[in-house]
Amino acid sequence: MTSLERPQNGIHHVTAIAGPARRNHAFYTEVLGLRLVKKTVNFDDPGTYHLYFGDEAGSPGTILTFFPWEHANPGRLGIGQTQETAFRVPEGSLGFWTQRFIERGVAHDSIVKRFGETVLPFSDPDGMRLALVCTPGAEAEAGWTGGGIEAAHAIRGFHGVSLMVADGTRTGAILVDVFGFEAAEAEGQVRRYRVPGTTIGGVIDIRSAGDFLPGREGAGSVHHIAFRAADDAAQAAMVDKLTRDHGQRVTEQRDRNYFRSVYFREPGGVLFEIATDAPGFAVDEPVGHLGEALKLPAGLEPMRARIEAVLPAVA
Repeated sequence: MTSLERPQNGIHHVTAIAGPARRNHAFYTEVLGLRLVKKTVNFDDPGTYHLYFGDEAGSPGTILTFFPWEHANPGRLGIGQTQETAFRVPEGSLGFWTQRFIERGVAHDSIVKRFGETVLPFSDPDGMRLALVCTPGAEAEAGWTGGGIEAAHAIRGFHGVSLMVADGTRTGAILVDVFGFEAAEAEGQVRRYRVPGTTIGGVIDIRSAGDFLPGREGAGSVHHIAFRAADDAAQAAMVDKLTRDHGQRVTEQRDRNYFRSVYFREPGGVLFEIATDAPGFAVDEPVGHLGEALKLPAGLEPMRARIEAVLPAVA
């Protein structure tokens, strides 16, 4: 089996829906200490921002993005949605984070054990479910020290996401056959999938919840999960396998300026994307100045003045 037939890539990014842009920006940069690596607009709704937060360079596996609508109605967690998005942090850092959350008024739960790992669940201002997972060896990796957070505690990209579906069998089959995951251990109704050898963004947990309420998209809910493809050829091979072996309908490729994407609704109802690693976020501004200027695709540049007039300030 070739590398194209069985890629081992993991998560590229997670995209969610938020309320006010200024509040969203403040929480992820000042409280969690992530870097704003790109400030652009929703290509399908250019009166709305598309904000990208991640590590210093916006590396695949570290990127959490948002469509912030000022008056978005709250979403409702349910079937066909991402239940939780988890970040990696160095071992021994959860005391720091618990104290920080208390001081900043961040809603959080007690520290728990899941699959043998120490986890601190919490929520952002829109109610999006998040978690910090203690990860052995993370302290040896570079960490973006934004928001006054020292490297010893800084976030090191995604641990993974958990999905809530009625029956995870077909979803799991796609993770294994198309995206290179392997089925691992289970805890109750949750089955863990891992990409062998991938440390950042290499975990997907699937909760098979049966006849539960369907989710409702809105502020605090994840819009889609994007998986990595090294290049166009790797992406095309995944699309071929999805359509031929899993009967999935996949969109045409769309140029998102910083990656090229295809989308499909997986059998459990969650919107999945396959995004190329190239060209990356430094294609239109240097790494040292990422996220400083509003970047627009060429087709929207003639409307820049009108777009800037309606977008709210973020800082």
